[in-house]
Amino acid sequence: MPNSSNYNTPGHDPGIAGSGDPDVTTARNGEGSPLLSGYRSPSGASDYMRPDSSQGSLRERPNRSTSSGRRRRQQQQQQQPAHAHVPRFSRRWWQRRIRYYVPIIGWLPKCSAGSLANDVKAGFMVACLLIPQALSYSSLTHLPPAYGLYTALVPALVYGMLGTSRHLSMGPEALVSVLTGTLVKGQLKHLYAAYSPNTPPDEAVDDFSAAVASAVALASGLCTFALGMFRFGFLDSMISESSLRGFISGAAIVVLIGQTRIVLGLPSSNSVHSSPWNDLCHMLSHLGQIHAATAAVSLGALAFLRLLRFVKRQFRSALWLQGIPDTLVVIILATLVSWAAKLGREYGVAVFGSVDGDLPRFSVPRVPAYVDSKDIVSSAITITMIGVVESVIVAREYASRNHYAVSSNRELVALGVSNIIGSAFGSYPAFGSLSRSKLNDRAKATSQLSGIVAAILVLVSLLGLLPYLYHLPLGVLAAIIVDAVVSLLSATPHAISFLFKVQAWSDLFLLLFICACSVVASVETGILLAVVISLIMVIKRSNMPRIKLLGRSTENGYEFRPIDGIAPSSGASRRQSFSSDDSEFDQLQDEPEDGSEEYDAQVQHVEGVLIVRVDESLYFANAGQLHARLNRLELYGDMRVHPSEDPRMKPTRAVVFDLIGMPDIDGSALEILLNIVREYSRRQVRVAFVRVCDSVRGRFEKSGMADAGGEYDFNDITAALNHLERELTISVTP
Repeated sequence: MPNSSNYNTPGHDPGIAGSGDPDVTTARNGEGSPLLSGYRSPSGASDYMRPDSSQGSLRERPNRSTSSGRRRRQQQQQQQPAHAHVPRFSRRWWQRRIRYYVPIIGWLPKCSAGSLANDVKAGFMVACLLIPQALSYSSLTHLPPAYGLYTALVPALVYGMLGTSRHLSMGPEALVSVLTGTLVKGQLKHLYAAYSPNTPPDEAVDDFSAAVASAVALASGLCTFALGMFRFGFLDSMISESSLRGFISGAAIVVLIGQTRIVLGLPSSNSVHSSPWNDLCHMLSHLGQIHAATAAVSLGALAFLRLLRFVKRQFRSALWLQGIPDTLVVIILATLVSWAAKLGREYGVAVFGSVDGDLPRFSVPRVPAYVDSKDIVSSAITITMIGVVESVIVAREYASRNHYAVSSNRELVALGVSNIIGSAFGSYPAFGSLSRSKLNDRAKATSQLSGIVAAILVLVSLLGLLPYLYHLPLGVLAAIIVDAVVSLLSATPHAISFLFKVQAWSDLFLLLFICACSVVASVETGILLAVVISLIMVIKRSNMPRIKLLGRSTENGYEFRPIDGIAPSSGASRRQSFSSDDSEFDQLQDEPEDGSEEYDAQVQHVEGVLIVRVDESLYFANAGQLHARLNRLELYGDMRVHPSEDPRMKPTRAVVFDLIGMPDIDGSALEILLNIVREYSRRQVRVAFVRVCDSVRGRFEKSGMADAGGEYDFNDITAALNHLERELTISVTP
């Protein structure tokens, strides 16, 4: 059992391994304080002290009655501090763990009447947006509308019981729906090839598409669950903001291309696996075939939706206006207009039609025939990356706004279990939605109950709403998607202008390049490039060891400061060359940008000695470049000097490594360092290590660093230089 003092440490995340208990609280203002009510020692014994009594008086007297002793023990148990030691696998231990990993057990009994009313209201408002989005996004996945409601139902219920975010709205999401639809569309070619030269019936196409979507939901759920179990909650920060924005913009443009065709009533492409660029060319070449009635009702619905949003922004103080579910109002009005004007029968507008609204049935997902499992797994990894990044970012944002904590690892577990269970009930991959979470926060939701209420309303609509949507024009659903996509693109111009303003040309190029690849090639290509390029950037920057070349201060001969730590700028850094019969060295005067005085004094190279400070732990990734950087310092004395310049340093006769900033070193890095020391020894260059911590010193002793030629028994740089001065015929005194 870990020490209970870790339970309330800021930023402490017990994670999946259960290294702490978040339900343990700290006494405040003397209430329940151990100094007043008692302190339980690690051994489990309680020593209760009063201000007016000695510790000896607390011992139980032999003449006390059994009943009084029992009452005293009961009082002591009630007064035990919250951080008291709990035996592992005891009943109380299990209760805490179950409350931790199944949060609904903890927050549901604490719901008050006021919070319950807020959550029901928030759940209703979220459902008014969730249901239209579920119906609309199902078209992105090439699935019947009922499967969109299945995705909004089962995963949302499961997440409501396991999730730690009070505001994250679980269900279908635009980008994930696009990725799922891309996979389904790509696999349909195998079904069409199997039925060739005939065309497969619509029922077979729907069943095949649903099987593919459920299989990828299961695979995505397993991936997300594994990431949470192995504590990879930090992965959301591994994709750069520019890469992510480029992919989101590209995917939004792809969705915009596909839905604009439906809004205008244009015919679809005959190819089942055309690229977004081909779809755009096909749409532009068929603009003469726009269906006037479909375009009128769809564009009218889109204009009304944008107008209603504009009015809401202008009258923020009108609470009754802010509570109007604009998307639901548009669907109701469009359905009534279509029914009254008979748009489907007399004007040829494509309508929603009859949809089976049965409850989802349990079925273990299987990879259908003609489908390669590798395609399912690769798409699941892509979907997991996008879904996890967006969900965790949204959960953290609203947790920070409302002053509560979420665990990234537990969030991943909740998301994974939700998709695993949902896949058995016809769901395609579901993750958190920014737009619905924003609405949930605006509606003052106080717990995960709002998501459960929204899922219950989805169930009601599944059983009784679908028949009333028979006359709903499909172009209106496409217009709703276009409105959501425009919101995704709204942040892109600001991101581009900001990168241009700060002259971050590499980030700007990355954003535009990934966006263009997503549109021209495919969405999978865009996300693959975003992930790969981000990982390459992380590896490149962590591959370079953080080392500083030190020189002696001319003001204090016993003080050593970095030489190459500040980039030269006008008036901030100047270099002077000094030559004499005895020595030749470079002299620098640096003024750092932050106004500190660390580099105010002049520093100079110690002739014949390379003094290097290591500012981080060495491991296999960053130690590989250590030898090359040392060689460059040995030749030029400054990492800022271009390699094309002539060497300006005298031959090195000794190297001093200051390891004050290196708390650890792994086996691979130690082997690299040993090889560097051996090479210096073959060149008759002495090597000394100063300020070595105990853990690194132990590894040096076991690896035979002294036998290789490295000495590491020096407490400071001056002591090492004095030793080298005695051993070598060089002068290192100031």
